[in-house]
Amino acid sequence: MTVTPQQRAKHRAARRPTTPLNDFANAATGSLATVGRRSAVVAASGGLVMTMALPAAAAPSDGSTSALPAVDTTALTAQARAALATSPVVSVPVDADWSFDAPEFEVVANPEPEPEPEPVVVEAPASRSNDRAAVEAPVETVAEQPVAEAAPAAAAVPAAVSGNAVLEVAARYVGVPYVSGGTTPSGFDCSGFTSYVYAQLGITLPRTSGEQRNAGYVVSRADAQPGDLIFSPGHIGIYAGGDQQIDAPRPGKTIQFRSIWQSNPTFIRVTG
Repeated sequence: MTVTPQQRAKHRAARRPTTPLNDFANAATGSLATVGRRSAVVAASGGLVMTMALPAAAAPSDGSTSALPAVDTTALTAQARAALATSPVVSVPVDADWSFDAPEFEVVANPEPEPEPEPVVVEAPASRSNDRAAVEAPVETVAEQPVAEAAPAAAAVPAAVSGNAVLEVAARYVGVPYVSGGTTPSGFDCSGFTSYVYAQLGITLPRTSGEQRNAGYVVSRADAQPGDLIFSPGHIGIYAGGDQQIDAPRPGKTIQFRSIWQSNPTFIRVTG
């Protein structure tokens, strides 16, 4: 047998299932027009708590709000009334205290920031200019090294000058300015001054202080005599006896008698 589309069976559309709670809700919403704001009914079914407003006229006449008024359940369906009859009664005392446990916590201030590291200061190595000046180049390429130490104030002409040929010649040039590379009375550097003084006595000295260090033989300080050369790396002068010398100090200074400032000078005896 062939079934045409017009002959196919027609089925009822699926409907949502209903429960006693649906009837209860329908009954409650059907009477909302007469519901007041001051009353409530509590019903529980299967652990579900439902609330609905009750007629304001049902409130107690003494003004008390602690007691719930009676509820007219005649409008409810039989299933809703059965649900109310079997539901547990929930009541709360008027003076019930409500409380909750607050977790304990401790407020800790933010830690102090770490101090910034101190900057690292790298000290410059000690100057080696005096050591390099020990081996000097010819005057036309390298000028005399200036004295590294601070020069003391000029001293008075020492008594050893009188009768000492070297010192008498050297004393003539007190006040002549220091000139780098200078070898004449218009300006001297340290080795230019000593070589010029000795040349007036017919003694030829090498040009640089490093070379003059080897122009004679070394004597001790105790045995040194006025007129001997007094040498330290990078500088040379003429010993004037006691604690004195005469030399061309450095740029900006002049030929002068002054105290020996070197910590461990070398004394050189020059023989003609």
